[in-house]
Amino acid sequence: MKVVSVVGARPQLVKLAPIAAAFAQTDHEHVIVHTGQHYDANLSDVFFSGLGIPAPDVHLGIGSGSHGAQTGGVLAAIDPVLAEGAPDWVLVYGDTNSTLAGALSAVKQHIRVAHLEAGLRSFNRRMPEEHNRVLTDHCADLLLAPTEEAVRHLAAEGLAERTVLAGDVMVDVCLRIRDAVLSGQHPRPALPEGIDPDAPYLLATLHRAENTDDPVRLAALLAALAELPVPVALLAHPRLLARADHFGLKVGQGAVHVGQPLGYTGLIAAVLGSVGVVTDSGGLQKEAYLLGRACTTLRSETEWVETLAYGWNRLVPDPAALGSAQWVATATRTAPEADRGTPYGDGHAAERVVRILAEHLG
Repeated sequence: MKVVSVVGARPQLVKLAPIAAAFAQTDHEHVIVHTGQHYDANLSDVFFSGLGIPAPDVHLGIGSGSHGAQTGGVLAAIDPVLAEGAPDWVLVYGDTNSTLAGALSAVKQHIRVAHLEAGLRSFNRRMPEEHNRVLTDHCADLLLAPTEEAVRHLAAEGLAERTVLAGDVMVDVCLRIRDAVLSGQHPRPALPEGIDPDAPYLLATLHRAENTDDPVRLAALLAALAELPVPVALLAHPRLLARADHFGLKVGQGAVHVGQPLGYTGLIAAVLGSVGVVTDSGGLQKEAYLLGRACTTLRSETEWVETLAYGWNRLVPDPAALGSAQWVATATRTAPEADRGTPYGDGHAAERVVRILAEHLG
């Protein structure tokens, strides 16, 4: 069996790590195509080196651009790669422009498409990611759902026959790195200047278009982070810095200490060292949940509804609407004592994915 994995952004590289490791234990051929959607070294290169992922077999070098330009660029560049490679499966990951472009190129060439992390829904049609994931699910041949909730969403859309519950590969890598960090196998992460790793701090990220493209909203969110009584280690995505600079907004103010994005091992260590997480990232919501840290999500919805149980994750789309005291109490709350269970699987999803792909070739 020959499988081409199409990746391009940080979350996809994290998911690729356990998949690549699982393929390495078989005789199957696994080809990695990196679209270059995330081209910053802190969002790409460090994940290959830090997670032991083999170097990409093909790098398309697409880079940034509007959604249309980026999706079209990947689509045009990947067409000849898939035509020449003639894989049995094209495996696409998550909900980025690279996901949709890889899936479209494959189906138009009558190559089987499997969608890893299928069935997630925010039901927010203003999110580019929502369109990418829905369109990819409806054109793919095999839908690898991470959770029972995702399976239900796909069944409601008439896609039950193509759906298999595979579990969440993020659990595989997150738990492995967690154990390595806790056993002292990795150095402390490079936190922003001014953050004492031995004192309480909150870890924060902010990058989604809905939060960064509106200057009024972005200013309000930065102000909300600045007023927190606990130091905030803000791992600043290039998008955040670019938009803030464009709007003339200062990112590092009040409680906020600005640093660079971390490699995955550093990120897991930073979450473990924190007293809580504030983010708009889907991946970091789930990582906080898996690592036992309370998360405050700066959105009105989440694809990972399981994290909301018992208050492990709370949605706060508008901190100002809560009032200062309630916002502070929410963002700085302690982690619940309730058991989280294992809604995202047992840590062996990647092995299961490889087996499912082989079984469904017929």
